[in-house]
Amino acid sequence: MPWPLLLIFAALIFLGFAAFVGYKMVKPPRFVGDWTPRDLGHDYEDVTIETRDGLKLSGWWIPNGDKTVIPLHGYTRSRWDEVYMRQTIEFLLNEGYSVLVFDFRAHGKSEGNYTTVGERELIDVLSAVDWLKKNHPEKAEKIGLVGFSMGAVVTIRALAEDERIACGVADSPPIYLNKTGARGLKYFANLPEWLYHFVKPFTKLFTGGKELNMLEYADRVKKPLLLIAGENDPLVSPEEVREFYERNKKVNPDVELWVTDAPHVRTLKLYPEEWKTKVREFLKKWLE
Repeated sequence: MPWPLLLIFAALIFLGFAAFVGYKMVKPPRFVGDWTPRDLGHDYEDVTIETRDGLKLSGWWIPNGDKTVIPLHGYTRSRWDEVYMRQTIEFLLNEGYSVLVFDFRAHGKSEGNYTTVGERELIDVLSAVDWLKKNHPEKAEKIGLVGFSMGAVVTIRALAEDERIACGVADSPPIYLNKTGARGLKYFANLPEWLYHFVKPFTKLFTGGKELNMLEYADRVKKPLLLIAGENDPLVSPEEVREFYERNKKVNPDVELWVTDAPHVRTLKLYPEEWKTKVREFLKKWLE
């Protein structure tokens, strides 16, 4: 085969591989577990939340106190996650909050073909608040969010976009999404970070998602926000979270930053009592 044809053939194989990787990134395997809030000692209701763009999200409504907190899982996980979601749900219930928890689109048991890792997932959170306001308005006067990774991105965005949300905790929030995406290739698939430059166009092609500029939200969030970052996070540099914090602090006197030595979304696992104390005091201050 002539060299020009060999080069074209190699380029097509490379692009095909990049497209395959992009497809796998936006269509992660669905994580579904078998525990329920009843295992935590609480009755609950299976609920379906219809999003503003027509998807059906699967979730649990766990009535408890008169304030509600919505925990938000990360990329590739779901409400059944046992690294941080189960512990967070149990903690919030023990603190006397009602909990509304659901699987983001294309995760768990929710509808949706593709994830946009924080872009359209904002619609999911706003729709969950719609559901809560309609079905349980007596428990929706003050609403808090506790988000992890992708859920932390959505927490930050929701604080800027929805006046109904009072405060938010953002644990391990990606700030430079391209950098986190490149690191994710290495972290999740052991692929070189430079490959992300070729993969990214395919992720946008599959999902139609828009690119997020999280630093823009540092100028827009003016509600209580607790940022949590880890020095040993392979996906999100603590310096990037600190940059967001320093910028947000100029317009938001109620932003806090807590940096630990934990890996990605592992502060709760490694330092459970410190995490609970920090989040307890934050939620008590701004919800009660």
